[in-house]
Amino acid sequence: MLAKTDGYLVDVIISKDNDINVEIDSDSGVDIDTCVAINNAIDAVLDRDVEDYSLEVGSSGLTSPFKVLRQYQKNVGNEVEVLAGSKKYVGTLKSADADEFTIEAMVKEKGAKKPVPQELTFKYTDVKYTRYNLKFN
Repeated sequence: MLAKTDGYLVDVIISKDNDINVEIDSDSGVDIDTCVAINNAIDAVLDRDVEDYSLEVGSSGLTSPFKVLRQYQKNVGNEVEVLAGSKKYVGTLKSADADEFTIEAMVKEKGAKKPVPQELTFKYTDVKYTRYNLKFN
């Protein structure tokens, strides 16, 4: 179903109680009709007579951490928040490949009076989360 669109799978979580949660995203956004269609397609191949389950299909939340490379690539050029170790960085996502991503952020060096723009590169395994930096003006 997603193969014919710009949509992609972000995550599938199945609890011990057979609660199935499918998280999707898209380069152009996810609407309710897409979620319903995917829900119906999955429901059609599972058999409730064999195994009872609940199924929920939804879009990746705007403030949810990125989970797959395509979410990083989708957000190149956007402002993101990165938590690496105990430091939080806010900057523009410049690039993302299979191994690492780069942001440009204002960083205050030790002893400096003002922060300066700096490119910071992170390996995905070195960050606790990266997410879209939602601003309310």
